[in-house]
Amino acid sequence: MEEQRTDEVASELGEKRFLKYTFFRVVREWRSQSPGQKAKMKDEFLSVLGEHAKRTRLQFFSLVGLRGDTDFMVLADSGDLEEFQRMVSELTATSLGRFLEIPYSYLAMTKRSHYLGSHRHAGQEGMAQSAHTQSRYLFVYPFVKKREWYRLPFVERQRIMADHFRIGHKYPKIKINTGYSFGLDDQEFVLAFEGDDPSEFLALVEDLRGSEASMYTQLETPIFTCARVPPARMLDLLG
Repeated sequence: MEEQRTDEVASELGEKRFLKYTFFRVVREWRSQSPGQKAKMKDEFLSVLGEHAKRTRLQFFSLVGLRGDTDFMVLADSGDLEEFQRMVSELTATSLGRFLEIPYSYLAMTKRSHYLGSHRHAGQEGMAQSAHTQSRYLFVYPFVKKREWYRLPFVERQRIMADHFRIGHKYPKIKINTGYSFGLDDQEFVLAFEGDDPSEFLALVEDLRGSEASMYTQLETPIFTCARVPPARMLDLLG
């Protein structure tokens, strides 16, 4: 509890951390491996994850049965970009790693939104991922706004975003986390919403479609529904 509070204070004081969403997919050849071979490969992979978890905040999610083009996602939170490189390099060098592809990968950074002003709302202030709740699901997608948005006067953008926040407050069980990617990756933001009930997130997104801010959206796909799991369960679901 004290560690989490320290993270929150650091974020409020302006600490910026990097977020890495890495999505993995097993290739067809994985299915033909014997149960014993699979067990050994999983153990080796988990050992590498465990070593990196000592230096990097990691969260684990399965997408098996939820999406056809990716099987699991590892969310890493660190102040060191090179740690992401080391982790993925070592994971793909394992025996299981030879059967993995990375169909999606998103890099972002935490920071406080310009539009919040004195507004306070947990999960909308660029908090470090370690301060996330342990919700059952994480809904992730890259996001890009139309260039017309940035040509609006700041006070006008702030007014539009105030209505956006108002709609979000109607769904208090959904926690919103925003990562910023300007110049770091192809997207401008990585949005990650947490919740225990997917139907609540569906209602929120449907409600936001009618907002003024929605008119300035250029890209908000692909969307990933990720189920939070322990790392061993994440691999066991691969079959």
